[in-house]
Amino acid sequence: MNNAQINNGAQSPQDRKARIMLMGLGLGAALGLVSSYLYTRAAEEHDDSDGGKAEPISTTQLLAVTLAVLGLVRQIAELGKPKKSGKANKK
Repeated sequence: MNNAQINNGAQSPQDRKARIMLMGLGLGAALGLVSSYLYTRAAEEHDDSDGGKAEPISTTQLLAVTLAVLGLVRQIAELGKPKKSGKANKK
């Protein structure tokens, strides 16, 4: 008998962690690819209408995007925590 038969299909914590990490890798790569495509498409449209002159990304724009990404990462991390009950435990 192998471990899968002994566990009756139960997933080990290591397997679960690896699956979650691979899903995060895939989703992050897909989000990065879509974001970069949309950014370059918008930049090309702007370049075409502005005679080919590209504007650099400003520090405030970069800071705003960074804070938004950090907020999203924080929300994702909160998903893994157990929900708090609204009522105090009565003894």
